[in-house]
Amino acid sequence: MGPKIARRPIGTAIHVAKSGRLVIKAKADIRAGEVVFDERGNKVGKVLEVIGPTRSPYLTVIPANEESKRVIGRLVYS
Repeated sequence: MGPKIARRPIGTAIHVAKSGRLVIKAKADIRAGEVVFDERGNKVGKVLEVIGPTRSPYLTVIPANEESKRVIGRLVYS
């Protein structure tokens, strides 16, 4: 295993949309194109867009694979 990289929490995964994208309730500023990880450092996916009000944004994330959906209800990181 390589060195641990400090990751910052960006929000909680709350839902899988009909499109298959993950929806994350954001707690931190993040931009489209950033990569999202789980608590173990595994890649969850890539942010496609930031939606909703600026004070309470949501992120849509294109999942890296089918296992990415296991993060529902959990904190995710960038």
